[in-house]
Amino acid sequence: MAKVQAELENKLVTEESGGGMVKATVNGKKELVSLSIDESVMKDSDKEMLEDLVVAAVNKALQKAGKMAEDEMSSLTKGMLPPGMNIPGF
Repeated sequence: MAKVQAELENKLVTEESGGGMVKATVNGKKELVSLSIDESVMKDSDKEMLEDLVVAAVNKALQKAGKMAEDEMSSLTKGMLPPGMNIPGF
């Protein structure tokens, strides 16, 4: 299990918002590792819109990373737990 958790740190997912104007990359441990903002968003200087786009991209990436981690852990524990039992946090 520790090996899978260590591997998750190296697995990345990227999500975007605003048609690709903001991109967030998160690893399998749900850590934000990269954030990219298109220059056109900066020129418009709409602070609230930019904040909303960042939040949306990061949340989507975190959800996708969580699902990826859950799938990895499920494949590891498959057959080890009785049907219907889950490990909290995975």
